[in-house]
Amino acid sequence: MLVGTLLTVLTLAVMQFGLDLLVRNTLLDAAAEGARYGSLAGSAPGDGARRTRELITTAIGGGYARDVSESRAATSLTPRSGAPAAGRSPLTIVTVTVRAPLPVVGLIGAPGGITVHGHGVMESLGD
Repeated sequence: MLVGTLLTVLTLAVMQFGLDLLVRNTLLDAAAEGARYGSLAGSAPGDGARRTRELITTAIGGGYARDVSESRAATSLTPRSGAPAAGRSPLTIVTVTVRAPLPVVGLIGAPGGITVHGHGVMESLGD
């Protein structure tokens, strides 16, 4: 009886850990895809976050897509050379951040338990 209970608890714990990894990897993939989408030439601010929300809602549910943000930041690096150069526009990095619950029992979890980031380099035409 005791061994059966212990094995059941151990099995459920391993399954929950697997679910946690699945959720984390899904969120990470959605954030990376959203950042790549938001970094396409001609994309508007917020497109990456919107795409990320769509992917998360489709994959694991809207409760995990409530806190998605996108930011854009210019760097001092330029394309190809990797170093600052006069007369060349700097690279812009698009970052999509997702904060979601960490599943503790099934998909029910602690709010803000997982934070993942996806990054993309903004495309530009004519450089």
